[in-house]
Amino acid sequence: MLAQAVSRIGLGLGTQSLPIVGNSLRRFCSDGVDDLKKALSELIPEQQERLKALKKNYGSKSLGEVTVDMAMGGMRGIPGMLWETSLLDPEEGIRFRGLSIPDLQAQLPSAVPGGQPIPEGLLWLLLTGKVPTKEQAASVTEELRERSHLGPHVLKVLNSLPDDAHPMSQLSVGVMALQSGSHFAAAYTRGTHKSKYWETVYEDSMDLIAKLPQLAAMIYRRTYKGGEQIHPHHTLDWAANLAYMMGYEDSSCHEMMRMYQTIHSDHEGGNVSAHTTHLVGSALSDPYLSYAAGMNGLAGPLHGLANQEVLRWLKDLTAKLGPQPDKEAVRKYVEDTLASGKVVPGYGHAVLRKTDPRYTCQREFAQKYMPDYPLFKLVSDLYEVVPEVLSKTGKIKNPWPNVDAHSGVLLQYYGITEENYYTVLFGVSRALGVLAQGVWSRALGLPIERPKSMTMGVLEKRFVAAAAAAPAAK
Repeated sequence: MLAQAVSRIGLGLGTQSLPIVGNSLRRFCSDGVDDLKKALSELIPEQQERLKALKKNYGSKSLGEVTVDMAMGGMRGIPGMLWETSLLDPEEGIRFRGLSIPDLQAQLPSAVPGGQPIPEGLLWLLLTGKVPTKEQAASVTEELRERSHLGPHVLKVLNSLPDDAHPMSQLSVGVMALQSGSHFAAAYTRGTHKSKYWETVYEDSMDLIAKLPQLAAMIYRRTYKGGEQIHPHHTLDWAANLAYMMGYEDSSCHEMMRMYQTIHSDHEGGNVSAHTTHLVGSALSDPYLSYAAGMNGLAGPLHGLANQEVLRWLKDLTAKLGPQPDKEAVRKYVEDTLASGKVVPGYGHAVLRKTDPRYTCQREFAQKYMPDYPLFKLVSDLYEVVPEVLSKTGKIKNPWPNVDAHSGVLLQYYGITEENYYTVLFGVSRALGVLAQGVWSRALGLPIERPKSMTMGVLEKRFVAAAAAAPAAK
């Protein structure tokens, strides 16, 4: 039973975790056991030549016009980086190596027949561009399990923080506590050739991905459950083990966590957490440094806190209208929200122009596992009401729900009610995409990022003076 697996862990954590395999590059990169790294290494030369051909043949071609609004508006819409692992389509939603969310659900291996994909299969896809077999996905599960050991110093570092430290602050600190084991940092200091950078970046990335569930669960237990830690289960997959170590044994909760970790993993490269990880990594900061930087960006309220905003709005609604309001009352509440100058959180997206497929797959999950849950019923009513109300304003390009409109509801159903923790779960998932891309960034030899900035004075000189001179020229 779970209770038997629980113990208060001090500095002895490492002795009861999964075995460490040593401080070298481990057996994975030396004896052929690591099929994923071998598959990746076989792909890299061809992709390096592909990049060279693109630069040679099209390097001087324009990708489009950049307006002052774009430069001053958060660089929104400016094409300015290479990101191989995913691409956001305005109509189809996110595609992971060309595959949509429904494609992933149909093609990636699952832990149970007909169930949700395991993120290990997605990681194989992100790194190789190919859908793995069940055996290949299982090999990733085993590799991550082998790499998952956390040294006792990690809990010691976390316990030195104030009791009220935000979970995202703890995640950033915990990742930095792991950085001393960076293979890339050590190899760079030794003077390794740049053509080999990707190999140790891969090692660091796989190590970090492997350790994140235990680190995240450790943060959860010390913050909300009195510090009693739960040891990893020796047969569960990566995402299910995260839920288990948090204290949740229900098999459908494990399925929910597999879905959650899959659909939040990547959303092309321009969002704050992905771009930050890419930017810091371009300076040849190791994966621990770059990922921690990305997580500090994810902690910002405009990026990673959106599902919490949705829950707050839902709770305000039910506080005023009761737990099961009728649709007309919901419609009036939505209209009043807009009339007060506020937005309806969870609706609209900067790029998408239809219902977010990540919302749809969560809705389908809820219909299967929690059809009578009052909060799900309310979210379903909102799905029928909000797009219509928003469309009538004539001001909204995309009135449809995004991923954040639903994810908090699923977590609440399973008893994960600590809303400040939700971004940690988001961050664990996002590691899959940003670290996979980081491996490819080093394999392709992408340079340090250095966009050009401008002052308002420069813009005025360029455009205001030109506009004033135009009538005189006539």
